[in-house]
Order: sequence, then structure tokens, then C-alpha cells
Amino acid sequence: MKHTFVLRNFVLVLVFSACACSPGAAPERILGLSTETPVFLGYRVLAGGILEFRFSRPVSLRRIDFDPVSGAELLDAGELVRVRFDSALPGGSRVSADILVEDEEGNTLEVLIPFRTRNDALPVLVINEIRTEYSNPRCEFIELKTYTPGNLGALKVMTATQAEPMYEFNPVEVGAGEYIVLHLRKKDSASLDETGSDLEASVGYEASGARDFWVPGDSKLLRKTGGLALVDQDGAVLDGIVFSEISTGWWEKEEMARFAGFLNDAGAWLPAGDPPRISPAEAFSSQGSTATQTLCRDEAVSDSDGPGDWYIAARSQATPGRENSAKRYTP
Repeated sequence: MKHTFVLRNFVLVLVFSACACSPGAAPERILGLSTETPVFLGYRVLAGGILEFRFSRPVSLRRIDFDPVSGAELLDAGELVRVRFDSALPGGSRVSADILVEDEEGNTLEVLIPFRTRNDALPVLVINEIRTEYSNPRCEFIELKTYTPGNLGALKVMTATQAEPMYEFNPVEVGAGEYIVLHLRKKDSASLDETGSDLEASVGYEASGARDFWVPGDSKLLRKTGGLALVDQDGAVLDGIVFSEISTGWWEKEEMARFAGFLNDAGAWLPAGDPPRISPAEAFSSQGSTATQTLCRDEAVSDSDGPGDWYIAARSQATPGRENSAKRYTP
């Protein structure tokens, strides 16, 4: 249901006095007014149900529609317009805001802004197993493991090769010690996202028995040289990994160098050296990985944010949705 919050209309009366003006002078130049509309510069979702919109000049709020939210209250106007909405939605829920603003010269701007409600209850979790190789019917996957309970809403999975998130989770309550499998292809209609308590709802191929999610489509999204990051709605990196099929020289693609630096700056991948430099030699080596020999986190050791946390499972030891196999690939 769409709910509307509307400010009371106002009337602006201009009183003119006689002036000597050159013929043809634009009225807005005579009055010192601008015909340029305000520019929308961005937004932030804050705690307490507060949404903050930023504009290029002071504005007043004429109308705002939320879909779906139960109501709204104007807190501040100006270059920052702040609104508090009463939302019964879980953290990380999708919402859209249709906002109409007006500056002091009568110029208006309407913007439609999709966002997610604030989620400050993300669980502590890590990337736990990765299959980068496709061998029909075995599809690529990313397995996560939780250490605390929480809500997955607005959690993003980022890759080194895509500017936009590979996947963004809707609100899902999870417990501590859960395995979550994000399958990177959806091959049939039986592959269902398991958002509730029934973890047997999905019966697609390789549905894990744990909590399964599926990326729509049938495209190649991971390769043996790449990187992954779990990112919250503020852009903070919760966990990450850089992996490479080669271990010498520099990155062939600049996007890999940027992503490796991004994880290092975030403290999510920490190579040796001063200053730190993440080349393929500092990545985890994915040589030897196959569709059944996956990249696995060593669940018996503490996370050190480096290649020593990882190994490649032995042949036929991929375990999506279960504890990683202790059997390791030997070159």
C-alpha cells in the first residue's frame, strides 16, 4: 500500500517596484533568480528510521510518497532533507521514495529513490567455500558461514569484475553456525530461495539441505582469478578473498589490482610487506581447483585475512551447505 505525506501548500507573493531595465532582459536576471532546478546529490539511511536526502541548494519538501511504509514525519529541510518514517518492515527491506522538493525561487525537482531500510543486525559471517568452475550440471556457488545470529537484509556480495553487487540479500533471519549457499546459476523453477524456516523448500539440483539462494540467469560470474567481498549497506567490508590462477608477475586486468587494493584498504586481505602490495603472489592460489575441488576455508583456524586461511579440497570433496571436507588437494 502506498502512503503519502504532503506538506501544506504555500503562496509566494512578489512585490515589484519600478526600475530602469534594459529591453529584453530576462525576468530571472532582473530579480536575481535562477531557472536551474536543484540537483539531487544522494541519500543516507540512518538509524531510528531516518532517511536523509542531500541537494545542491536549500529546498523545502512539498511531497513524499513511500512504498511501502506506514507514515512519515519531516524533521529538517534545507540542503539536507531529513524524514523519519514509521516502518514495521524488517531491516534491509526494499522501499522506494518518490520525493518532490522546491527551492526558494520556485524551481521544483521530483526524484524516485529505491533504498533499503536500515539493518544494524547483520550476523558475523565469512565466505567459507567457493566453486569457480562450471561443469554441467554442477554450478558455481559461494558458501557463507555465520558465527552469530542476525538478519541478512541488505548484505551485498561483490566481485572483482562487476561494478554492481552480484547479489543483495532480502531480510532473512539466520542462526549461529548456519551454512548459506548462494548458487550462481538458476537452472530450473524448483530452485527456490529459502527465506523462512523450511530449508527443504528448494529441490533444485545441488540444493544443499542448508539455506539456499539462487542468482537468476545462466551466465559465468566467477573465474579462477577473481575476488569476493561481503559488504554492508554502509560499504564496510565484512569479509573478502583474492584468488589467482597465476602466482607471478602483476595482474593482467587492472580491475583485479583495484579490487585487491580495495580489500587491503578495508583490512579484509592483509599481505606481508611494507608497504603492503597485493600481487598474484599474495592472493590465494586457485591452481588445481575444479568443479569438485573447491576453494575452502580452514574452519579449524582463526581468520587471518590472508591466503593461509584457505586450501583446495581433494577431488569430489565439494561440500555446499556442510562443513568443509578435511581432505585436501595435493598437486
